[in-house]
Order: sequence, then structure tokens, then C-alpha cells
Amino acid sequence: MHGYQIMNEIADRTSGVWQPSPGSIYPVLAQLTDEGLVTCEENEGRKVFSLTAEGEGASAELQEATPVWERFLEADDRVDLRQEVDRLATAARQVGTTGTAEQAARAAEIITEARKALYGLLAE
Repeated sequence: MHGYQIMNEIADRTSGVWQPSPGSIYPVLAQLTDEGLVTCEENEGRKVFSLTAEGEGASAELQEATPVWERFLEADDRVDLRQEVDRLATAARQVGTTGTAEQAARAAEIITEARKALYGLLAE
């Protein structure tokens, strides 16, 4: 598959909960290529990635465990933050389009502080 097919496959397997970006997929593919677990070939102008024999062996070992996307989806107590992030983005767009320059600057500060607080939460 090429990178976008891989991203779509992950999104499909997680019912859209995990939607990786090109910025997260392509560095991993480059690392897997460097480690000899995948090969990369040009096909109709696209880079297509395939497992090597070593990669198939590593994949077979991982198949014994529950796939990460299934563990992620099985967590009944997991809160879906996507809807709240969507609401935040809507409010930010509204401030950006109808608010004053001062309001937009303050909104940017609020969003920056929220981002820092979320990373702080993970650091705990």
C-alpha cells in the first residue's frame, strides 16, 4: 500500500477513532524501511510499501497479541474527545471570522494554554 492507503486502513480499523496524519505515517515507514522490515518501490508515481520476509516475521509475532486498534476500541470507559475538539474548532473559527483582533489574540492564548495543559496531563 502507499501511505494514504495505510492511513485510511488504520482509520477504517479503528472506526475513525485513530486517524494518523502523513506526518506520523511517513517517518514510521522510513524507519521500518531503514530497519529492513518494509521495502519501498515506485509504482505509477507513488511509493508503495510492502513487508519484507523479516517484516512478515515481525508481523506474525505481533499477531499473537490483540491489535492496538482493537484494544483502543475495547476500552468502554474511553471518552471520545473528537466531538469536543470539533466544537472548540467551530468556536475558534467563529472568533477568527467575527471577533475583533483582540478577541482573536486572546482566543489564540486560550488555545495555547489548553494545549499545554493537555500535554501536562499526559506528563503526569
